[in-house]
Amino acid sequence: MVPIQMVDLKRQYAKIKPQVDAAIHEVLENAAFINGAPVQQFAQELQQYLDIKHVIPCANGTDALQIAMMALGLQPGDEVITPSFTFIATAEVIALLQLKPVFVDIDPVTYCLDPVAVEKAITPKTKAIVPVHLYGQSADMEPLMAIAEKYNVPVIEDNAQAIGGTYTFKNGTVKKTGTIGHIGCTSFFPSKNLGCYGDGGAVFTNDDTLAAQMRMVANHGQSARYYHDVVGLNSRLDTLQAAVLRIKLPLLDEYINARRAVADAYDAAFANVPQITTPGRVPYSYHVYHQYTLQLNGASRDELQKFLQERNIPSMIYYPVPAHRQKMFADFGGAAFNLPVTDALTAKVISLPIHTEMDQDQQEYIINSVKSFLN
Repeated sequence: MVPIQMVDLKRQYAKIKPQVDAAIHEVLENAAFINGAPVQQFAQELQQYLDIKHVIPCANGTDALQIAMMALGLQPGDEVITPSFTFIATAEVIALLQLKPVFVDIDPVTYCLDPVAVEKAITPKTKAIVPVHLYGQSADMEPLMAIAEKYNVPVIEDNAQAIGGTYTFKNGTVKKTGTIGHIGCTSFFPSKNLGCYGDGGAVFTNDDTLAAQMRMVANHGQSARYYHDVVGLNSRLDTLQAAVLRIKLPLLDEYINARRAVADAYDAAFANVPQITTPGRVPYSYHVYHQYTLQLNGASRDELQKFLQERNIPSMIYYPVPAHRQKMFADFGGAAFNLPVTDALTAKVISLPIHTEMDQDQQEYIINSVKSFLN
């Protein structure tokens, strides 16, 4: 059996090696390493895939969030509503810009923002809502957008883990995650469903004014070369990374289908295991399974992780300490937030390997090992 990886990028690369190598070689031959043709070509292709007007590539997913918040003109002290149960970058950017993170609880089934909790947290100082499509599952965007419209608050979708996912509205309309709010942000970190071979990210929007502002922010605040209208960043996607992403974007739906097949097999195997709650499936969300994350009930997560490690099976805990309990947010009153669902989940979740190259014998070995521990 091939050694099991959380994400097997080496085997994924082997399948597209000729195309990737040729694309990289072409960039090297042209020597246009910054803002070369593949960057804009990729942006246009991603616009078509997402069915959105503007895609602005940038250096990474964290920069994407910062660019979005800067483009909206948020000011120190403004409140931004976001979940605590997510990778730290979402809240970190809020603090970096001297905004105030307002952590709200999540839905226990989807692990995404609870719209009821969001509306309760709205104040006159609320200037943005940042839902996170966690683990590849869409947040419930229809009620969130209704709240945003009611209080005239922009929505920034953190779509770093869910590119290619969709949300279905009650009237049957289907939209890609990241294209529903005022701004979408994503990451092309190598382990993502659409990942490059280094760092990369993008922001996207249907708003022409916001798009122009984000382009300026990402490029030193320039409206024209050497004319700087606003304070900005130096955040761009390397040409080499764009060339790799152009190869992988047409394969994204195939990659998603492979992940969903793995998730289906896990779900079926664990359906009648009382100590396991499998990832929630909800009718509005087309889950793309960036992670396959279980809840353990009445069993030791640490002991399971140790047991799997002894059998050469990797696993991960995303995220053992929620943002509101991190030291970095002590000065923001993080510990004062009452988030019972978040706190409960951080003690129970564990993620199993899931990726595009997983073999059936690998998955059966993982499933049998988990069941062996729990029996």
